[in-house]
Order: sequence, then C-alpha cells, then structure tokens
Amino acid sequence: MAHTITLIPGDGIGPEVAAATRTVLEASGVAIEWEVLNAGAEVAEKRGTTLPDEVLESIRKNKVALKGPIGTPIGKGFRSVNVTLRQALDLYSNVRPIRSLPGVEPRFEGTDIVIVRENTEDLYAGLELMIMPGIAQSIKLITERGCTRICEYAFEYAERMKRKRVSVVHKANIMKLSDGLLLECFRKVARAHPTIEPAEVIVDACAMQMVKNANKLDVIVTENLYGDILSDLGAGLVGGLGIVPGANIGVDAAVFEAVHGTAPDIAGKGLANPTALVQSATMMLYHLGEVDAARKMERGLLATFARGVRTADLGGTAGTAEFTEALANEVARA
Repeated sequence: MAHTITLIPGDGIGPEVAAATRTVLEASGVAIEWEVLNAGAEVAEKRGTTLPDEVLESIRKNKVALKGPIGTPIGKGFRSVNVTLRQALDLYSNVRPIRSLPGVEPRFEGTDIVIVRENTEDLYAGLELMIMPGIAQSIKLITERGCTRICEYAFEYAERMKRKRVSVVHKANIMKLSDGLLLECFRKVARAHPTIEPAEVIVDACAMQMVKNANKLDVIVTENLYGDILSDLGAGLVGGLGIVPGANIGVDAAVFEAVHGTAPDIAGKGLANPTALVQSATMMLYHLGEVDAARKMERGLLATFARGVRTADLGGTAGTAEFTEALANEVARA
C-alpha cells in the first residue's frame, strides 16, 4: 500500500534536492503518493504568509512530511516556518544523526552519534521582557512533561535502533532547578529502560567530549538551546550541514527535513547536493516501518560515497543529476 506524504520542496535549491530525493526513494521500491505544497520566502511574496493553512492541514492529515530548505524573509515580520511547524504540530523531538561518510574528510573518522533535542521549550519558548531600561530578561521554561517525554523518546529510539547508551547533557551544577528537573526526569525514565546504559554529562564537558571521542556519548538527549548548538558542532565533525539529516517528531505528526540553507547562489545551476534530504528521507522510511528500504538507502549512499561520487561542495565533480543517478542505481541494487 502506498504511503501518502506531504512534500514541501522549499526555496532556493529546495526543489532540486527534493526532486533528487524523490528519484532515490523511487529506487528503494517504496510506493509513495506525494501531496506537494510549498512554504517559505517565495510563497510569502505571493500569499502574504510563509506557511499557508493548507500545508499544516496536509501534514495533520498525512501524519508525515518531507521538507526541503526554507527561507524566511528578513526584517518583514514573518515567523520562521520551522519554528511555526514545531509549535503548531507539537513536534517536540528534534533528531539529528551525525555520521561520517566515506571519502568525506571529517574531523574524526567513524563518528556515529545521535542528538535528540527537546524542541518546544527552554529559552526558545521566546519568553522575554525588558525589566527596566538597559536590562533584558529571558525566561528558561522547563517542564516535567517536556523533560519526561524527550527522555522517553531518546531511550525508545536507542532501543529501536540498537544503540547502547543515552547521555543526558545538562548544566545542573549551575541551574539546579531547571536543568535539575531534566536530570530528575532522565533518571526516572532510565530506570524503566534497563537495557540501555544511562550517562550524565555537563554541557561544556560534552562539547569537549564531542571533539575527542564523540562515539562514547552514543545518543545525546538534551534541552533546546544546548541541542541546537551541539547539533551544528556535530555536523562540523563529519563534513557540514550539507550531509546531515534532521527530523522533528511529535505524537501525531513528523517532519523530516534538510537542515542546511537555501543556497540561492547555486539554485538552478545543477550543483546542489541532495545528501542531507536523502538521509532525512531514510529516517522517514524507518519512521514509516519501511526498514528494508531504509537500509537499502543507507547502503546505497555509503556505496556511492565510497566510489568517490561527490558534488562540488564536498570536493567532487558530480552535478546534482549525475550524483542522483549514481545514488539511485546503488540503492536499486543494494
């Protein structure tokens, strides 16, 4: 039976990487019916909103979406599409696998970790005020519900993906109440998952650990701000945002996305690298229960990079079409 999935191509190189990803998904053998809608900067110019209501309605109906990079007009009062999607659909878990690829010069060979970031609260709740002239205050909002469900997701993910450890990253030595609540919830959830080893790491020590022996951390679970920073640090370890996938997952919906920018300077030139969105689509297949197809996607991608087929941003010579064809062929025979 075909899966009906919302596709949001996005801005800049978004339509190119979205089309490439569709080609690779077709090679995996999974039947997908696409409901294509758009959001972002280009839509805002035509519709006066970056996120039309029909996009949210489509995702609520289909439960799953694949999204290319999206731009937000600067200085015009528009809200970020990414933030709006997370809040409107309660996509509380941001999942970012960080893994080295063959032939890409990483800071460390063999890096393989996953960052699970709480997506709806912390300082990113946007609770700010000027308490008097010259003094601004931001409120760090941490709830037991938010901490418990993100920790539960991290442990369940570790079990499902056969990982060994979940490391909670915090600053409870300073923020004893807010980060202390995260620790308390983590310890409670850990007791219910005895097959997974729990670990506790202070955020600054975690940053150092990531550039010494990241794999020791395995699955990281943390708050919104720490997770945002560590996710980009992790991407830097393996070659940049152009190759790492991302997902925003809630109880009733999930959005799988490219986390890099729209790269308008190369849009339409056939130079875009679809790797990030392809890897996000692989995560989507796992989420849909299409495990065999997801593994074909993984094997195909590794084989393509091992053959030295890479786009210019990774030091290669392949254009988008050449890379996509090579990858689709590897997936089809994986």
